Amino acid sequence: MDKLGDMASVYDFDPITGNIPATKVEITVSLCVLYTQGVETKQWREFGRTEVIDNTLNPDFVRKYILDYFFEEKQNLRFDLYDVDSKSPDLSKHDFLGQAFCTLGEIVGSPASRLEKPLGGIAGKKCGSIILSAEELGNCRDSATMQFCANKLDKKDFFGKSDPFMVFYRSNEDGTFTICHKTEVVKNTLNPVWQSFTIAVRALCNGDFDRTIKIEVYDWDRDGSHDFIGEFTTSYRELARGQSQFNVYEVVNIKKKMKKKKYGNSGTVTLLSFSVESECNPSQSTSLHYMNPYQMNAYAMALKAVGEIIQDYDSDKMFPALGFGAKLPPDGRVSHEFPLNGDIENPYCNGIDGILEAYHESLKSVQLYGPTNFAPIVNHVASYAAAVQDGSQYFVLLIITDGVISDMAQTKEAIVNGAKLPMSIIIVGVGQAEFDAMVELDGDDIRVSSRGKLAERDIVQFVPFRDYMDRTGNHVLSMARLAKDVLAEIPDQLISYMKSRGVKPNPTPPAHTPPGHTHHTQI
Repeated sequence: MDKLGDMASVYDFDPITGNIPATKVEITVSLCVLYTQGVETKQWREFGRTEVIDNTLNPDFVRKYILDYFFEEKQNLRFDLYDVDSKSPDLSKHDFLGQAFCTLGEIVGSPASRLEKPLGGIAGKKCGSIILSAEELGNCRDSATMQFCANKLDKKDFFGKSDPFMVFYRSNEDGTFTICHKTEVVKNTLNPVWQSFTIAVRALCNGDFDRTIKIEVYDWDRDGSHDFIGEFTTSYRELARGQSQFNVYEVVNIKKKMKKKKYGNSGTVTLLSFSVESECNPSQSTSLHYMNPYQMNAYAMALKAVGEIIQDYDSDKMFPALGFGAKLPPDGRVSHEFPLNGDIENPYCNGIDGILEAYHESLKSVQLYGPTNFAPIVNHVASYAAAVQDGSQYFVLLIITDGVISDMAQTKEAIVNGAKLPMSIIIVGVGQAEFDAMVELDGDDIRVSSRGKLAERDIVQFVPFRDYMDRTGNHVLSMARLAKDVLAEIPDQLISYMKSRGVKPNPTPPAHTPPGHTHHTQI
């Protein structure tokens, strides 16, 4: 994750390559430790530590945590903050300042992927807050190696020349900047030649070759009050042209330029060399959506098991199939309500086989992406149900999910409103995550409510898919049990709606009797 907001500090920089996540806190603190929680063991494991920042009330951590984000999993995180009193790596030797808990999905799903959480953990004490931000890494796995030199930099030291170093910043999507590299200091020269360095391209520009890269030049001072010499901007695309007249940059100090009419620049920086190496991007078979050529994934199995039963009650076997939580081509727009077949005007698929085909094709064209919002899909079906309340139609929404939900309050509101309409919701949870939120939506123990209003009917049925995985490998029997349990509540839910609206069954049409035959009924 990348910190959004103020520009990162150049002091006490401990550079590492990467983008996810950096933290910014608003209390006196010098170290942040990230823990992740095992899905099955529930044990917290230390994932990484930021660099130590000394003597500042607003530490701006530069080190980033690189995490694999699986939107279909609930990835619990814990951030512990410490005031470091010695060089000991033993955290018990330092002062604990507070902690915050969240999921990776919470951060990614927050507005601008920026989440502020209060710090707790110390009874009776307000510990301040922590700000967490995320930026998705581009798929680019290239690494760039480059070297720079400078010429005629401004003299900043009274008794000597200057001790210059450079700081590289990547621009964020909101226009702010984040540190991604710092060169070494070259002592006592106005014409330094810095050592070559290697940096991940995604750390430099997040795979956007035209994104602005800002470079600041400083004169190093022992007390940490480094003197600003000047700055310039470039882009990865410009740097990739290598050594040329295009990669000679004027170092400009804006304040000096505004004060002095004859100001030209504070020196120049030249790119001496540039090369790039590529790295393969492995496929991830750990995803719940992974398309194994030899067997269906959990999403497909759940869809087939439930769908094959329920489709018999639909007259034309044409079903609208929608996905939620993905970036759509061609512009990468995030959608929580998109047709699996790609046809906005006609999202209907022909039978369960048609839905499965559309699902597999959509996985090839969309990029799975959080947050995971349920409300748009529930409201979508509710809009259909609201138009037909005479009892002639009843709508069943089947949601297959990993259980992670980013809009719980909005979804509860949608369910409370949907309970007044001819509709039911079936939720099948896949994967090994905790499904507490889905159980809450089920409402068997406590009826779902929103803003003080109870749902007038129980319209949600939830089952975890893993409970129906037959250990003997007999998927036919286990899927039959799944379908039976999932659909068990639908008849009562349908009848409860019809009764509440005073809708009575249509009279049974008389049986057809061929001419010349008498129809006999035996009871």
